[in-house]
Amino acid sequence: MGVTRQAHLPLYRSHSLPRGHQYQVVALLLQGGGALGSYQPGVYQGLAEADLHPNWVAGISIGALNAAIIAGNPPEKRVDQLRRFWETICQPPLLPSTPLSHLDTSQWPDPMQHMLAGWEAWRSLLEGQNGFYRPRLPWSFHQHSTPAEISFYDTSPLKQTLEQLVDFDRLNDSRQMRVSVGAVNVRSGNFVCFDNTRHTLRAEHFMASGALPPGFPAVEIDGEFYWDGGVVSNTPLGQLIDADEHSNILAFQVDLWSARGDLPGNMKEVAMRQKDIQYSSRTRMTTDVLRHELHVREMLSALLKLIPAEHHDKEIFQAAERAAGSQRLNIIHLIYQDKVYDDHYKDYQFGMQTMRQHWHSGYQDIRNSLQRPGWLDMPDAANPCVTHDIHR
Repeated sequence: MGVTRQAHLPLYRSHSLPRGHQYQVVALLLQGGGALGSYQPGVYQGLAEADLHPNWVAGISIGALNAAIIAGNPPEKRVDQLRRFWETICQPPLLPSTPLSHLDTSQWPDPMQHMLAGWEAWRSLLEGQNGFYRPRLPWSFHQHSTPAEISFYDTSPLKQTLEQLVDFDRLNDSRQMRVSVGAVNVRSGNFVCFDNTRHTLRAEHFMASGALPPGFPAVEIDGEFYWDGGVVSNTPLGQLIDADEHSNILAFQVDLWSARGDLPGNMKEVAMRQKDIQYSSRTRMTTDVLRHELHVREMLSALLKLIPAEHHDKEIFQAAERAAGSQRLNIIHLIYQDKVYDDHYKDYQFGMQTMRQHWHSGYQDIRNSLQRPGWLDMPDAANPCVTHDIHR
């Protein structure tokens, strides 16, 4: 049974980009979060239906896998290929799917939803997920192994899945779409951004971005081993700005973890809250820093216009001129909101019904965001960086 299509929903008025806008970059930024990542295809579906197509996609972990599907397919096939990917990996690889997983459980009492979610998470731990990962034999943990074999699960099925669903020739054509994914060099501990303007990206680059230890093994690329980018930074906003300091950017930032939340009341809630804080990667702080930086660059640009021309050849003026700028950044921020059935296992609960509900949530959130007047407008010089968030 496929992901529920949204055709039954009422039509909505989306706001397309303003006439004469000066956004050189429309970016889709996809945070890591395991099973929560099915929220992101819903967001992309809403963007595609509103005829808002990114020309740059950046991702970490599961966000990198979604980015590969998007960039590796033509626009008319992306939603279907995302659906195929998630329907593939949300199947258990051994025993048949839970019969209840094909029912709409969204109106069930909370305890029953918790019970089904817990069962699906337990199966994911024991069996793995079809086309994604499978458990290793327990006695192999104590053997001397290569870095690519030291993990609880084997992710080799993911390579085949990506190669079936992604046209890597298209993905590596940066004229079609720029692609950036983050990983961590295990040896140096440095965050590395793999980008199709500098690298020829293969399935291994996306697998490396999602290789979260100790569950998943490090992935070898050109003699070096890499882990999940979320070990260092789980949000690709910073790498977008670092890579392009001169373009005006409209960014749809799709986060799977919320930095803000309630105080935990038991040990399970402590585990859940700890993940939220850790993997939200200080998104708000990054945004505040960027806002301050763009404002300073704007002021510096204005001040340089007051310097007499006879001083323009001086080294200090030229250095200041390089640092100045009038970049604009508009961030439409979408953050997955916890559901009643979510628990500390929400990032590895790949149940089919849960996946559908995440997808639908992302779709509804971007629809609601695109209905807000003025949210896509270019920021002005007084506020060169603006953020919009329907949940806050």
